[in-house]
Amino acid sequence: MAAVLEIVLLPCERQDKERLRQKAAEAIGRSPAQIGHVEVLRVSLDARGREPVYRVRVEIYEPDEVFIPEPAILDGYRPLHEKAPRVLIVGAGPAGYFAALELIERGIKPIVLDRGKDARSRRRDLRAIQQFSIVNPHSNYCFGEGGAGTYSDGKLYTRSVKRGDWRKVLRLLVEHGAKSDILIEAHPHIGSNKLPGVVQNLRATIERYGGEVHFGQWMTDLLLHNGRAIGVICQEVTEAGDGPVREWLADAVLLATGHSARDVYQLLYARGLRLEAKPFALGVRVEHPQTLVDAIQYHRPQRGEHLPAASYSLTCQVQGRGVFSFCMCPGGLIVPAATAPGELVTNGMSMSRRDSPFANSGVVVAVEASDLEPWQHHGVFAHLAFQAEVERRMFEAGDGSQRAPALRLTDFVAGRLSADLPDSSYIPGIFPAPLYELLPSFIYRRLREGMKQFNRIFRNYLTAEAIVVAPESRTSAPIRIPRDARTGMHPDAAFLFPCGEGAGYAGGILSAAMDGQRAAQAIAAALSN
Repeated sequence: MAAVLEIVLLPCERQDKERLRQKAAEAIGRSPAQIGHVEVLRVSLDARGREPVYRVRVEIYEPDEVFIPEPAILDGYRPLHEKAPRVLIVGAGPAGYFAALELIERGIKPIVLDRGKDARSRRRDLRAIQQFSIVNPHSNYCFGEGGAGTYSDGKLYTRSVKRGDWRKVLRLLVEHGAKSDILIEAHPHIGSNKLPGVVQNLRATIERYGGEVHFGQWMTDLLLHNGRAIGVICQEVTEAGDGPVREWLADAVLLATGHSARDVYQLLYARGLRLEAKPFALGVRVEHPQTLVDAIQYHRPQRGEHLPAASYSLTCQVQGRGVFSFCMCPGGLIVPAATAPGELVTNGMSMSRRDSPFANSGVVVAVEASDLEPWQHHGVFAHLAFQAEVERRMFEAGDGSQRAPALRLTDFVAGRLSADLPDSSYIPGIFPAPLYELLPSFIYRRLREGMKQFNRIFRNYLTAEAIVVAPESRTSAPIRIPRDARTGMHPDAAFLFPCGEGAGYAGGILSAAMDGQRAAQAIAAALSN
């Protein structure tokens, strides 16, 4: 019987397989020759003590025990039958692609439609917004193959692991080119330079087994017949502008459109389908020198070659609302994430090596309906209208480009304008601006007090070396598309299955992928009845 236990490794020992085996043997009172295979189950970095260490959970096999690796999930895939049921999936993000894979496993043909471009072609539009402030409303950091996560870091941890088969998602990512370490790391991460290739491999699998993926297909209407979703109408998006309109028909429709597809909410509302306002969070991006975060977390002036760029996770309560760090990107970059001209949105990302000299994190405030009395005349769109107004206000504070308003962190808390700003990773550029006036007053007050509390928790957090860049507004969907808990369908439209971040049921790559799997399972159950 294999024994499971935890061993401790120094950072310099983390990649040493022989040292791992030696320590595992010592932990059970044997020599390395007296044990069989050592399987690593989980690795986490513990920096709470004076010296950081890795805590490694291992499974130790007896010499006569045979370790049998899990068979590849893709080994069980089979080409779809030509008469297989058809499901339209609107959105090629993690929810859409993992729903497609799940449907293929169940003998159902997925047809994925996305308004944006494939991962490779998106790069040109990302360069346009970074360097020339040109926002393509169909191809940007949020829209296109892989969704917002493709070029926004590729973090794979979530608190929603009980909602689905998170390990299956990670295994499929590994089988499509992600590093195998994501299966054991406490905070797995792929990186924005690696994830596009993984996403393209996912598409290749969908197409290899009989599914379809079509880009430049912007859903402009939902086809309903006798209260049942039977298809969608799409406007083709081309480099020259709008192309022909096409009607797509299927046995079911899955919506996986992401949290920034505001036109989808308007479309559903116009078709008489219920929506719900949903709490979300809004705030700023805070960027520190990575060396400063390393020194705070690792209790040493230099982190050394064996430790990764340090991160943090901070939370507190201010005036009955949560203030918390969000989407922390060690060794990362701040990027422009607007999805339409005339708005300013920031987000964070990291490359796989996390080797930027900066660390950035969203710091946001929970926003509830009771905070938004002046916007309630917008009805179900109150939260969305508030979010959009903040983004327009930040854009209008600038020069018409994607340059972002910013302050030194100490000036932000003090409520004064910065005389100058330090270097930043944000390529479009930053300029001093009175964020204490530009942000809604209740957001600013709570952020200011929250950052003071953070400084007591995370000493030296509050420094003039750090900057605040605004806004961090696309934390999650401000609207929920309701679905029946039993069937997964929209209560007003049979065989319409909302899922993922855009529907309000996920927050990040992993939870969105799991929700896509769950929606596909609901579709399979419905089509079998």
